[in-house]
Amino acid sequence: MGWFIISPNNVEGLTNLKFLLSGLTTTIYISVISIAISMLLGLIIAIPSLAKNKFLTFVNIGYVEIVRAVPLLVLILWIYYGLPIMTGISFSPFVSGIIALAISESAFQAEIFRAGINSIKKAQWEAGSSLGLNFFKRLRLVILPQAIKNILPAIGNQFVYVLKMSSLVSIIGIGDLTRKANELVVTTYRPLEIYTFLILEYLVLILIVSFFVRQLEKRLKDK
Repeated sequence: MGWFIISPNNVEGLTNLKFLLSGLTTTIYISVISIAISMLLGLIIAIPSLAKNKFLTFVNIGYVEIVRAVPLLVLILWIYYGLPIMTGISFSPFVSGIIALAISESAFQAEIFRAGINSIKKAQWEAGSSLGLNFFKRLRLVILPQAIKNILPAIGNQFVYVLKMSSLVSIIGIGDLTRKANELVVTTYRPLEIYTFLILEYLVLILIVSFFVRQLEKRLKDK
């Protein structure tokens, strides 16, 4: 066992630790931006499912099923390598990773929003209508504030999921936690120690996120 390779008690280990932790900011940025965009997309995609129009409902179902059927890794590779060939439009690895994560996650967010909105009693819609509010005002002012409380645990779980799945963007060269670990393994030949530390990094990060999500849930319940 060569734990000295990541020990802060020696110069080499401390340097390696700093190198591994340098990917933390990138992982957090990608995850936060991706989940924010996916929530917006998910809400937009969920809205047609509320309509009685069969075509709009079909569009919603079709998008969700198609996106969920595409593996995230394949989507990342296609957006980064395939999209420029097909359309001439290319993105940096960072932007490509965010687009892929956001699109993939948006299908799950759409289902979460749909379930959350449908969980609100019909009387709430009728109450908004009696106040003279149009559909979108009723949705924004009456329905969504209540639905958010119901779906917050699911959104929190999806944020954790995105944090874990963000490790896949390392395949296109993004310097996240996983990429840094892979690069260090190549130079030190110590996969056990480095990947063990990588697991601990993700574990601590996810536990922190889970803690704040629970605290937010408690605050919303108390209101």
